[in-house]
Amino acid sequence: MFNQLLINSIIAGSTYTLIALSFSLIYSTTKFFHFAHGAVYTFCPYFAYLFTIILGMPLFISIPLAIVLSAIVGILTELVIYKPLRQKGTTPLILLLASLGIYIVLQNIISMTFGDDTKTLRSGIVKEGLEFLGARITPIQIAIIIVSMLLLIGCRALMRYTKMGTAMRAVASDPDLAVISGINSDRVILFTFAIGSALAGVAAILVSFDIDMTPTMGMNALMMGVVAVIIGGVGSIPGAALGGFLLAFAQNFGVWKISSQWQDAIAFIILLLFLLYRPYGFFGKKIRKVEV
Repeated sequence: MFNQLLINSIIAGSTYTLIALSFSLIYSTTKFFHFAHGAVYTFCPYFAYLFTIILGMPLFISIPLAIVLSAIVGILTELVIYKPLRQKGTTPLILLLASLGIYIVLQNIISMTFGDDTKTLRSGIVKEGLEFLGARITPIQIAIIIVSMLLLIGCRALMRYTKMGTAMRAVASDPDLAVISGINSDRVILFTFAIGSALAGVAAILVSFDIDMTPTMGMNALMMGVVAVIIGGVGSIPGAALGGFLLAFAQNFGVWKISSQWQDAIAFIILLLFLLYRPYGFFGKKIRKVEV
């Protein structure tokens, strides 16, 4: 039982890490709550479902194509909605409300197009997982762990060793100073939306191969990602990983003694505790001024 909970926690933590990382990149750069990220997350597996199940395309084509289209959806939300609002001097609160509206519209588009029933990307007979230390783990769950770690390392390298990564960190730290220094903040934000949306799409496809998909799957994923970001610290890539795994371990081992219906409640209890006693998370920095 313990070993199975341990493996389940690692799998969930890997998923939360990807979602937290994708959200953190966008939030750090734009400084507002991108609610529509949950819908972008949902779009990717539905694109893959369209290409693979409906159109019969092979997975090695449909999955990369779905990830690219998911990134394009994220880019379009920035170009069509957020950028014009920022140029008008809109407050972060208005941007948040706009993002909530985008989420509702995009979710309803998915529901109207594909229906509200549960769908799956898997084909063939569901087989029993591999045995490891007395626990069971499936090949797709192994892929979730490996892909998550590789993308985490890749994002760390991007932020630390590339010119665009330096520009992203500059815009996240002080947008006005970054512009004065000659950085094109609009281009940086657009790139961030593309990368963040693609990461969310990868996470969503992996989850959909493991536990299927519904049009509302994005909101719960987004909330878990946000909790993980707050635990680890906004803007910190190691923090996203730490927050994701701590949240996953707390949820999985917490329901060892109580009902599994308490998983989401455990997440938000942890969120409240961090907001009260350490709002900047483990690796975040204290801030003197906060915009609402």
